[in-house]
Amino acid sequence: MYLSIATTHNPATDLGFLLHKHPDRVHETALSFGKALLFYPEAKPERCEAVLLLEIDPVGLVRGRGSAEGVVDQYVNDRPYAASSFLSVALIRSVKTAMAGISKDRPELAAAPIALEARISPLPARGGEAMVRQLFEPLGWTVQVEPVPGPDGAASPRYLTLTLSGTARLSALLNHIYVLVPVLDDDKHYWVGEDEVAKLLAHGEGWLGGHPAQELIVRRYLAHQRSLARQALARLVPEEASEEAGPEGVVSREDVLEAPIRLHDQRLATVAATLQAKGARVIADLGCGEGKLLSLLARERWVERLVGVDASTRDLDRAQRRLKLGQPGGPPEKRITLLHGALTYRDRRWAEADAAVLVEVIEHLDPARLPALTRVVFGEARPRLVVVTTPNADYNVLFPTLSAGAFRHADHRFEWSRAEFRAWAAAIAEAHGYEVEFDDIGPVDDRHGAPSQMAVFTRTA
Repeated sequence: MYLSIATTHNPATDLGFLLHKHPDRVHETALSFGKALLFYPEAKPERCEAVLLLEIDPVGLVRGRGSAEGVVDQYVNDRPYAASSFLSVALIRSVKTAMAGISKDRPELAAAPIALEARISPLPARGGEAMVRQLFEPLGWTVQVEPVPGPDGAASPRYLTLTLSGTARLSALLNHIYVLVPVLDDDKHYWVGEDEVAKLLAHGEGWLGGHPAQELIVRRYLAHQRSLARQALARLVPEEASEEAGPEGVVSREDVLEAPIRLHDQRLATVAATLQAKGARVIADLGCGEGKLLSLLARERWVERLVGVDASTRDLDRAQRRLKLGQPGGPPEKRITLLHGALTYRDRRWAEADAAVLVEVIEHLDPARLPALTRVVFGEARPRLVVVTTPNADYNVLFPTLSAGAFRHADHRFEWSRAEFRAWAAAIAEAHGYEVEFDDIGPVDDRHGAPSQMAVFTRTA
């Protein structure tokens, strides 16, 4: 099994300073189950590639010499040949300092995002390509998957070669691989105890708490031990809360900017009025957050049923308390359903909704993930009505405390002008058989428009 990491950062040979391994030498690390070799097949200023190759002793494993790592399966299997928790152990033994984001000679580079490409093969993936994409794409990686031929030359249904490309810190890439390769394999070669919770939280710091597949990652990484998974998820909650509150535990910049014009209240009221005017009855609030729109709609008699979907379990817990689900005085059973899920993957649990709403959601997704969301909502679920709101970047110059080019919220991946939003919406309508209308939300400036913009899609085909 091997892992290669390449960069085109200039000079690319600085990769050696980040990995703490000189490009002119072969670096060998002894492991209880074999050895790891790190070498550079290419080391030029334009491109540098480092390869971590594992040579595992299968006979030693069967004879028990790998017992220090707790090998459980002593029979013929793929353990010596396929990327798995063996690779994670080799990473921590070979490039531990790089995983910590430390470089004595290039500290600024270690802290900076650079162009990276990683290739892992053969990689066992229980869940196939869809699972690979579910794990890596939310982290901003461009994912390419190639099947690995089996003994007869036909593509193996389980093994693949994975290529990740993107711009990120090298330490982030290494920690993503460290955690997610065993998750894809859904197995570990050693006994999983409480110390694994600490490892998961350490290597998942800064990204696991906000991952839409957080619960699946935790469960698989901890070998489906429920007590350990509960511990890890409980300890992730404070991390999520601190990220949402910001570095000083205060409300977001977006809330401060929009409070004087009560934009959030206007936005929810406008969306609710639009849904009523269009005759919506069963409504899916995609990216429902803490359930503010659901709470508003729950008071309306014309609403028959509500479904809230969000990737954050913490927000869903808050929504459940806000809506008083299962409590005295709360809504009737099954009138409101809250679902944990990612919007970029098909989910039949809300497929019966005749209207879907995305209120200030799309700007929190990386642009590369928008086609997946579009496919799920407009191409597969195809509700009769879809309402989308997003900030109007043209209006940002009117916020006196917002610096030029800055976004309203730290988590926004983009903010579109009116022309950009309309072009995106028009392309969706044409491709998927919808008509689209546009409206303004909030006070309208003659030159810059309104602070929020809304597209209302009505299915025609």
